[in-house]
Amino acid sequence: MSDSEESMSTMPVLQKRPKISLPANTDGSGDDQDDISSTASTILDDISESSNVPRRGKGKPRIKRPKLQFRYINHVKEDHGLPLFGLSINQLTREGDPIVFATVGTNRVTLYELQDSGKIKLLQAYIDPSTEENFYCVAWSYDEVGLPLLAAAGLRGVIRIISPVTMQCIKHFVGHGNAVNELKFYPKDPNLLLSVSKDHTLRMWNIKTDVCVIIFGGVDGHRDEVLSADFSIKGSIIVSCGMDHSLKMWKMDKEELQAAIESSYTYNSAKTNKPFPTVFQNFPDFSTRDVHRNYVDCVRWLGNFVLSKSCENSINCWKPGGLHDSLADMKPHDNKVTILHRFDYKECDIWYMRFCLDFWQKLMALGNQVGKIYVWDIDVDDPREARYIVITHQKCYSPIRQTAFTRDGSILLAVTDDASIWRWERVK
Repeated sequence: MSDSEESMSTMPVLQKRPKISLPANTDGSGDDQDDISSTASTILDDISESSNVPRRGKGKPRIKRPKLQFRYINHVKEDHGLPLFGLSINQLTREGDPIVFATVGTNRVTLYELQDSGKIKLLQAYIDPSTEENFYCVAWSYDEVGLPLLAAAGLRGVIRIISPVTMQCIKHFVGHGNAVNELKFYPKDPNLLLSVSKDHTLRMWNIKTDVCVIIFGGVDGHRDEVLSADFSIKGSIIVSCGMDHSLKMWKMDKEELQAAIESSYTYNSAKTNKPFPTVFQNFPDFSTRDVHRNYVDCVRWLGNFVLSKSCENSINCWKPGGLHDSLADMKPHDNKVTILHRFDYKECDIWYMRFCLDFWQKLMALGNQVGKIYVWDIDVDDPREARYIVITHQKCYSPIRQTAFTRDGSILLAVTDDASIWRWERVK
């Protein structure tokens, strides 16, 4: 672990359970709304495909509608009234366990439970010792005995590791020179945490042995703030994006990187005066600026394809090289890309607005800056066949910073700039 600004033994314990005001409709009944306004799911055609639908005779085109609809259940509002930037549902649970999620905004990390009755129950809340902190992102993992852990970071660049079981911050990592914009745990190892930062780099940490294992960035790295990153399903490739309009890929299966990960488990700072030999990965295995012309603020893998979003009112589905080229054949100096499809939407031209996929990658959701949520059914053979619905509510009109699905895709959550958390359930 890099030098920290506070000793772990003397680091103040984060405060718990601040008072949070809940609206009167937290019983989930929605009595103050009529049935129409609380179940406003509008089925629409994909914007970019509407002009290509074949017509039959003189009538309107026959369009296959998705069997997709969500209804409003409940919403709560945190008492600070400031933007909630991050949201994450704990997917690492067994069937039958309570559904728990975390939100971050201002210097607070808050945990909730989704109850079967429709209520959103407050469980715990943590306040950072620094009043200047503003958390942007949060991610779930678990320790060696299977107990949940929570990582959170933001404006100050300090990564906090929180144990909901002991209800305290158990570790913190300092190394980034500026704000941390996103956190992701390695799919194959719950101890490896990836952080992306305003300091133009990505870092991989071993949270068990407290060392920074790899730094991605440098000569051919990002030239501006890194905003988002994601692991491929097998964890073999990282894709990252940022304010430099670029998307970069970094292979994780290199011998040098795998050796560094292995040695991070055997390193013991108590037995040596030397710091851990962090590996610097200065050259990405693929880089392009041809997909977007503005800040790229969110990126996710969809199988062997990539979904990326900019401030251009579209999410692009693309892959490096040609359509039939293998990812294993990527070359650092070949920036050719194949764009398969653009998922268009409206009124979302501000940055740091995150879309999400459900666990099985069948649904995709994105909120816009006027409180509407676009939900796509992407369980199709051809992305061009995907259709979407728009979810609205008359009291939801603030920018929606992030959305998240439960593991089975039956519940959709959203957090907004007015400190509200919205719960929608899929109509079966």
